[in-house]
Amino acid sequence: MNTPSDPSSKPPKAVIIGGSLGGLFAGTMLRTIGWDVDIYERSKHDLDSRGGGIVLQPDVVQVLRRIQVNINQLDLGVESHNRIVLNQDGTTRSNETAPQVQTSWSLIYSSLQSVFDDENYHRGKRFVGVNQDTGAKTVTAHFEDGTSDSGDLLIGADGGGSSVRSLLWSDSEPTYAGYLAWRGLVPEKEMSEVSRDVLHGHFGFANGDQSHMLGYLVPGDGNDTREGQRYYNWVWYRTASREQLTEIMTDRNGRERGYSMPEGLLAPRWQEHVYNEATEILPRPFTEIVHATSAPFAQAIRDLTVTKMVQGRVILLGDSAFIPRPHTAASTSKAAANAIALADELSGVNGIEIDEALRRWEKPQLELGQYLHTQGVRSGNYLMFHRVTPS
Repeated sequence: MNTPSDPSSKPPKAVIIGGSLGGLFAGTMLRTIGWDVDIYERSKHDLDSRGGGIVLQPDVVQVLRRIQVNINQLDLGVESHNRIVLNQDGTTRSNETAPQVQTSWSLIYSSLQSVFDDENYHRGKRFVGVNQDTGAKTVTAHFEDGTSDSGDLLIGADGGGSSVRSLLWSDSEPTYAGYLAWRGLVPEKEMSEVSRDVLHGHFGFANGDQSHMLGYLVPGDGNDTREGQRYYNWVWYRTASREQLTEIMTDRNGRERGYSMPEGLLAPRWQEHVYNEATEILPRPFTEIVHATSAPFAQAIRDLTVTKMVQGRVILLGDSAFIPRPHTAASTSKAAANAIALADELSGVNGIEIDEALRRWEKPQLELGQYLHTQGVRSGNYLMFHRVTPS
């Protein structure tokens, strides 16, 4: 294979498993260096994470700029002005100027989708197997419907429950951290007077015994960032035993959901539980935010690390390799950083040199993942259990 810069050559190809943010980061970045890319997503529909608030990080903005999405940073989200911490009685413990931008998962997803053509983004494709031809330096993905696709590189970007990782990294699986995140969205217009007076326009926190609450404004329906059209996004970390987690993750129809309960499906018993605990534990501004939430949802907090991100021509990227706890606010930015570094290493590389480029790429990505894992565990243990983890 000649270099991608040779117009007479066939460009190298990547087969990406997972069409969420990690897959789109990788796919769009590889296309900027001349690679052919096909993304395979198991869902039959466009993905949606209406409640997925994200702190906008530089790596995400860099991807959007490098794929020539014409954006102003404030177009991507909502700016908060101060960081405030509330005492349980509702008084302010601290209030510091700390401007930053919060966005939504769906806004970043739609921005990436807007530059990735549907012809190469395949929905309803469940990955079931892989084989590598070490002589030809190719890798082939197999799908449940009997189809397959081959390329020079296969990228597992299918998240914490990665099928790629389960097949080739079978000794690396996520572990439950002992607590979960209750989550919710409240239309900005429906914030109570008390909540608006204290929380509106700021990044708010409240800490307690085995309890950590935070919240901020994010874009509203249709990624609308206009005042009055946004949502207040809140996340409340609470401890839960494994037995409790199993019950919480069984939806109102009796279906077990594993480690994530979608919006609108939380069983009535647990919805009432969230409201009652908010009344008992949270400062009033946050209590009223929780009670104003018509459909709370939930996500278990898990840890995942790997010791290798490359096996031949198969790599793991994003949460398929490392799941940093959300206290780092780094899950999305880590996937973006993985994708940027991958494109930089593979730029101008011919088929024979891909293996060496992947080796160069792997080491710093492992270091980044391990660093974020360590920081996340340290932060989570302190916030939830008041334990100080040794450095």
